[in-house]
Amino acid sequence: MSEDVKEAGGKTRLYVTGDLGAGLAVTLDEGQSHYLLHVLRAQAGNRVLLFNGRDGEWLAEIAQAGKRGVTAKCLTQTEPQSDVPDVWLAFAPVKKTPSDYLVQKATELGASVLLPVFTRRTIVSRINEERMAANAIEAAEQSARLSVPDIRESTSLEKLLSSWPKERRLFFCDEGGDAKPLADAARDVSGPAAILTGPEGGFDPAEREMLRALPFVTPVTLGPRILRADTAALAALAIWQSVAGDFRPR
Repeated sequence: MSEDVKEAGGKTRLYVTGDLGAGLAVTLDEGQSHYLLHVLRAQAGNRVLLFNGRDGEWLAEIAQAGKRGVTAKCLTQTEPQSDVPDVWLAFAPVKKTPSDYLVQKATELGASVLLPVFTRRTIVSRINEERMAANAIEAAEQSARLSVPDIRESTSLEKLLSSWPKERRLFFCDEGGDAKPLADAARDVSGPAAILTGPEGGFDPAEREMLRALPFVTPVTLGPRILRADTAALAALAIWQSVAGDFRPR
């Protein structure tokens, strides 16, 4: 876990996997316990905010702080659970630092699923899903989001499309052809959605042709300029959210 302080309303905010509810005690994991005890010098009686993506956000009091770790007892709910906008981000992975940034910002922008996709021109050959999850959790803690995106296992573009849920509209960010602006296309579609962005070298012509032939795919443009791969993914999420999503992803 990063040693950056994750605070909301002056209190440290942590993602947990256990159930939250009035009177329930939650045992924090080793990294969280170390963070509280040795970085923040927390003691019994101090209060933290906890969320798990299911039960909203809870104010909790540290009931035990010692060598065996930290246990916090839920006091009151500070935010009820609410749904995030139902949009997936399928993206061609980029090099480590831009990829970390992409995951963090996509979490802040409310993506419900993050799905790395290998295309013909993708330079990166391996994905560290554990690192992606850690970045997503930290971003959710810092942004007051009430859930963490589902990090899916990386896959090839062909496999992704062959098993795609047909009821979910896929907005294909196509930098090389005529297409509607994403803002206009998103207004015309209701229901679950996903955004697909390409690698640093763009999609291969054969991939573009394959995508454009699929009935559940809508080609879209993000504007007149060629954007970096990580910029394109975040710009697309911001545009979609402004038109079809929720300005307060929780």
